[in-house]
Amino acid sequence: MTNQHDSLPRCPWAGDDTLYRHYHDHEWGRPVVDDTRLFEKICLEGFQSGLSWITILRKRDRFREIFHGFSIERVARMDERDVERLLADPGIIRHRGKIEATINNAARTLEVQREFGSLAAYVWRFEPKPEHRPDDLSWQAIRALAQTDASRALSKDLRKRGFAFVGPTTCYAFMQAMGLVNDHVEGCFCRDEVEAERQKLARPG
Repeated sequence: MTNQHDSLPRCPWAGDDTLYRHYHDHEWGRPVVDDTRLFEKICLEGFQSGLSWITILRKRDRFREIFHGFSIERVARMDERDVERLLADPGIIRHRGKIEATINNAARTLEVQREFGSLAAYVWRFEPKPEHRPDDLSWQAIRALAQTDASRALSKDLRKRGFAFVGPTTCYAFMQAMGLVNDHVEGCFCRDEVEAERQKLARPG
């Protein structure tokens, strides 16, 4: 689990790619309550469907450019002309359904914000209780944990509200990345750091 480039023990999935290791060390699993970042992650997890996260991560800067920094209001105003323009952009994943889902999900997010005050207040309602988390935090166990009761509940509610590309596996990846759970494996140097951040976090709503 120790990376060959330094002596820090990491989750095995971080590998040796510098970009991936930076994402693992500084972003993944650290709790997020900012609506823009949460919306961005919902969208990018949708784009990841059927692909690897490193593919999305390498294109993230371009995604941010063409989706206006993932401003929820601006993305919600995008239309069919924007869809056609983005389908010609080689810097992103050119998938009509995923592009249209991002625009749709922005509009649905505005509805969630009106109802709950923020996207964060809505999302964090689905944080699983400690007793519902697995005791085994080995790499093999975490790797096998593709979805949970909490991610299935979030997925079901999002789809009921009209969101797209938000299946239970996608929702669990979102929950892992945004710190609703701490799935850094035992022995990873980030695990205790992330847990401390989660303990100090003032849950929204």
